Amino acid sequence: MYSTFQFNIQYKTQERQILNALLAIVTGLLTLIYPNFLFLIAGGYLLALGLLLIYFKMPPIIAAFPVIAGILIFIFPELIPFTFAGFLGFFGLILLLAFQFVIIGFLTLIIAVLIIMNPDWVAYLIAAFLLLYGVSNLIRLYRFRGGNPRAIH
Repeated sequence: MYSTFQFNIQYKTQERQILNALLAIVTGLLTLIYPNFLFLIAGGYLLALGLLLIYFKMPPIIAAFPVIAGILIFIFPELIPFTFAGFLGFFGLILLLAFQFVIIGFLTLIIAVLIIMNPDWVAYLIAAFLLLYGVSNLIRLYRFRGGNPRAIH
């Protein structure tokens, strides 16, 4: 007798995926347009992301990490490169371990290292990450809306 089991560990509601993507794209565009206000934009993004994760009932440790990083950015704006790189490192590891976006997970870790190596480029690297993440989220949503949900991602 042959039995198969399938565990779906990457379930996301469409509402959460759309809000997450739109938040990332809008924040990425704001970062490109107003790089001098990076501490307000990055801190606001992290707080909004934390609240979004709390609203969608994510585990508390995952939801608390962006909130703490956002508060640190508001209190200590000179630590933006290290704080955001730490957040991206944590986020990249979550993406890799959850097998959601393996390629995006590696790119996130690379961007975190680049932020630490080049703190002068922090606004553009953050914008690149946010736009890349937001657009890839929308592409995934569009691809699986009418496509094969069993396709390899």
